Amino acid sequence: VQLQASGGGLVQPGGSLTLSCAASGFTLDYYAIGWFRQAPGKEREWVSCVTAVDGSTFYNPSVKGRFTMSKDNAKNTGNLRMSSLKAEDTAVYYCAADRRRDGESCSPAPEEYDYWGQGTLVTVSS
Repeated sequence: VQLQASGGGLVQPGGSLTLSCAASGFTLDYYAIGWFRQAPGKEREWVSCVTAVDGSTFYNPSVKGRFTMSKDNAKNTGNLRMSSLKAEDTAVYYCAADRRRDGESCSPAPEEYDYWGQGTLVTVSS
């Protein structure tokens, strides 16, 4: 059972980047997916999540309108499209999967997630 986060890199302010979260050893059909980030010297912060069944998405106000999350059950992946990136978005981004009892909710609480990816670094700098 593994989650693999990828797609990080160096991007200029105002630019865009898409992160991917690929699952292996289990199917994401019944899992909500969450993205979290941790900047240097700061605590881990919830970024967004998508529900398991109906695909509803929820965002931290700091990224709402700039980030878009999606889930592709056929490919067993979840993506985070980040646009209008700012220097303060610089962080290691982690994806996580949560086997929830209901398929229409997702949580901003990291302790509710069952599996975690290894993290991918996003650096926003000119």
